[in-house]
Amino acid sequence: MSDQRPTARASGSGYRRTLPWRILTSTAEFLDRRIGWDRLPVPLGLATVFGLRVKLRRENLHDTNAVPAVNVPEPSPRTGDAHLVNRTADGSYNDLDSPRMGMAGTRFGRNIPLNKVPPVTPADVLADPNPRVVSRELLTRTELIPATTVNSLVAAWLQFMVRDWFSHGTSPKDRPWTVPLLDDDPWPERPMQIMRTADDPTRDPHAPVGTPDTRVNVTSHWWDASQIYGSSDEEQRAMRTGEHGKLHLWDDERMPFPSAPERDPSRVPGFWLGLALMQSLFTKEHNAICDHLHAQYPGWGDEELFQRARLVNSALLAKIHTVEWTPAVISHPTTVTALRTNWWGLAGERVHDLFGRISDSEVVSGIPGSETDHYGVPYALTEEFVAVYRMHPLIRDDWHLRAAADDATLREARFREIAGPEALKVLEQIPAADLLYSFGTLHPGLVTMHNYPKFLQEYERPDGHLQDLGATDILRSRELGIPRYNEFRRLLRLKPAASFNELTGNDNAEWAKQIERVYRGDIEKVDLNVGLFAEKLPKGFAFSDTAFRIFILMASRRLNSDRFFTKYYTPEVYSKAGMRWIDDNSMVTVLLRHHPELRTALSGVPNAFWPWHVAGKS
Repeated sequence: MSDQRPTARASGSGYRRTLPWRILTSTAEFLDRRIGWDRLPVPLGLATVFGLRVKLRRENLHDTNAVPAVNVPEPSPRTGDAHLVNRTADGSYNDLDSPRMGMAGTRFGRNIPLNKVPPVTPADVLADPNPRVVSRELLTRTELIPATTVNSLVAAWLQFMVRDWFSHGTSPKDRPWTVPLLDDDPWPERPMQIMRTADDPTRDPHAPVGTPDTRVNVTSHWWDASQIYGSSDEEQRAMRTGEHGKLHLWDDERMPFPSAPERDPSRVPGFWLGLALMQSLFTKEHNAICDHLHAQYPGWGDEELFQRARLVNSALLAKIHTVEWTPAVISHPTTVTALRTNWWGLAGERVHDLFGRISDSEVVSGIPGSETDHYGVPYALTEEFVAVYRMHPLIRDDWHLRAAADDATLREARFREIAGPEALKVLEQIPAADLLYSFGTLHPGLVTMHNYPKFLQEYERPDGHLQDLGATDILRSRELGIPRYNEFRRLLRLKPAASFNELTGNDNAEWAKQIERVYRGDIEKVDLNVGLFAEKLPKGFAFSDTAFRIFILMASRRLNSDRFFTKYYTPEVYSKAGMRWIDDNSMVTVLLRHHPELRTALSGVPNAFWPWHVAGKS
């Protein structure tokens, strides 16, 4: 095979700075500040969001590779041309001219200038108010505040995606952060200790004083379904059966390696029933793709079937997230149109199905199949992207598990009883179709104040360590150099909150008083997470408008920078049958393929993340 290397266009500081583009971005920012993109008619709102994205691409992508480094990970030497058309396990060689870009073990990027990353010292991390006080006073849930337009598969899906996108790795057990506790704090251990984020192993110890801290992503940065396939050759080999490209199944919905406890996913912090259901479902989907490709191309061997099925499964996951999950959780008419435009362009799905791409432009025909573009900055997920995805309020505390056939109660469970190793016991006892039905008919929590899962504020990790994840979320943002809420908004060219009432949208005086009391009247000290949770939400949104700015930038960047979603998104690489599979399927068809018992619950439901029909109710 010839080595045809598509070169990503380098935009950098010159990205779309000609007069017409400057007029567009200035107008977009003016309309957004004066009126708000979400209050504009859809066509004008769409143009405003488009202009904001251009400005964000130009001003809010920053390369941490500029920080001195040592012992950076090296891609494995390649023999032959297989890496041209196959995703590697560790994400290397996605960019053929920069093989290390986005691979496992490389640094997170930033969405703020490196000279604006606040210094990180113990005094900064543990500054008043201490994270435990913030968690207790502002996050604690007394009663679930539901997100009524979606179902709890939204929470399961997000955790499933996060396992693919980013991980800071295992925290070292030495040098924990010590969090002071108030006298009336019921925390059973004194003092509270929170483990630190692992240091950057590539950071040059001789870097100048004041150089911003950096961290590495231990998984691949690419949207490549590494939560299923692993981020190393060893992990990938362990997942594969060696026959017809297939993966080991979760037999009887249990983990696929009962004889290898060291591979037990339930021992990894963050494992729960929702994640297990998604892992099982899309492992089955990979194998179904293998069967389909084998029937279409009977001469293909195990390796070819595996590699094509992985590409197809990864793209299907990206499509579901882009045109189903995200429009469900931010269901404003403008954002729904924008997200569908990301995948199919303004020409739309119907034109795509009839004629394919009708233009090279991503605006007209969507990002998949367009030119690869890094906008002048090497691709990486960012620390700010990680920070705004801290959406634990989506998780319910109470789970009413019921039968899909007649809605009969099977079990009442607390989140503690469906998390960690306990989740595997539930999978053994209750059929997956019934569990999926239960998730599909239960609302998740709204991502807002006073809605943090109580169990996660006293979470016992698989290693026995007790952890308040609410306090940990606050501490992590400080530890990783995420600016406080107002400064974060300034760096995104948004108006900072001038008062606590303004922070809450001038319609929740009680919340404003609570935040003011906890932060002792200093609006500039309000942590990012608290500000995001306190904001008044745009119509149809389950999370904040400030967080949405990072999504405007990074959601499309994950597609634009990946050659397997752009220049190499072709029938020659994926196969014609593989491309049809992506076009023809959705979360609903995936669910029904593997669990046809859900047909009644999903009848007439166009988006699987919307509430399903309850059995026995018209």
